[in-house]
Amino acid sequence: MKKVIALFVLLVITSSLGSCDLDDGQNFQFTTLKVIEAQMPEFFELNETYDIEVTYQRPNGCIFFEGFDITKTGETDRDVVAIGTELVDGNTACTQAIEEVTAILKFNVIFTGEYHFRFYAGSDSSDNPVYIEYTVPVN
Repeated sequence: MKKVIALFVLLVITSSLGSCDLDDGQNFQFTTLKVIEAQMPEFFELNETYDIEVTYQRPNGCIFFEGFDITKTGETDRDVVAIGTELVDGNTACTQAIEEVTAILKFNVIFTGEYHFRFYAGSDSSDNPVYIEYTVPVN
């Protein structure tokens, strides 16, 4: 019986030590970044992987590039959005300088025909999305 009580006390002590109160408030949020241009090849070769240079706009010093969100809208149609994170803790001073930055999009060609890319470039005055479009044939 003493072993059962000792085990129970040990479990209670261990669980109370392991449950510290952490600040779970987020200090960032995800945001879309405007693509300025993409350096697309004249053509693709089937089963090859390409490094596509994508230039996007970084609107201030508190936004950092995280990667690309690629949506397959058809067999060879792709919508590409550059994604960033923005610090929103309120304690960080951010530069307001807009800069153009280049990131690499790795793309593997697995279909024949033509690939159609639409890169998100922001919104128009009516808040409709604007895209930069490219078509690349596959040899």
